[in-house]
Amino acid sequence: MEIVINNYNTENLQTFSEILKKDPNTLVNLALEEFFEREQKKLLEKNLADENAMTNLDYDEFWDGVEL
Repeated sequence: MEIVINNYNTENLQTFSEILKKDPNTLVNLALEEFFEREQKKLLEKNLADENAMTNLDYDEFWDGVEL
């Protein structure tokens, strides 16, 4: 796997590494962990919304065509 970091992010990584006194590798790993957690949450919320969209019927839709 080859990862290329653009100049903007490289400069920010260096700057924040100095400000926070943390190794650049640590900052990259922390940023990736946060990104993955946020994206996983979005996916779970989307899947739940999609599932609810398929199962949520109003009263009339649910009973349409049912004769009692």
